[in-house]
Amino acid sequence: MSAQLCPYGQIGADKVAAITGSFYDLVESDPAFSRLHAMHGADMAPVRDGFERFLTGWLGGPRDWFMKGQCVMALHAPMAIDAALAQEWTDAMSAAIAEQDWEDPSVPDRLEHALVRMARSMIRKH
Repeated sequence: MSAQLCPYGQIGADKVAAITGSFYDLVESDPAFSRLHAMHGADMAPVRDGFERFLTGWLGGPRDWFMKGQCVMALHAPMAIDAALAQEWTDAMSAAIAEQDWEDPSVPDRLEHALVRMARSMIRKH
């Protein structure tokens, strides 16, 4: 896939950083996302950085997060993620995406659709 056709090529590093920043700002400040905040602990800086690098690679940008041999599914496997928590994550991501200015109005819908599928794939009860 060419750089222009992949989502990262369309939106770039600044937009990925803005989405990540908005997402974690919401998780840290909005009580609607309190389960997500509790799940990630008090120091969100490493989580913010890791998620931005994951999202960058997942969208087709530099894959340094993946080159470390990490797997997002394996990292979340020990966590009890139910449908409500997956929806909380999806709601926070949708809000973070909606906060951005988009040149192509189809991009946010495509991102949200893919991220909803990812969130649902994380559901597992312990």
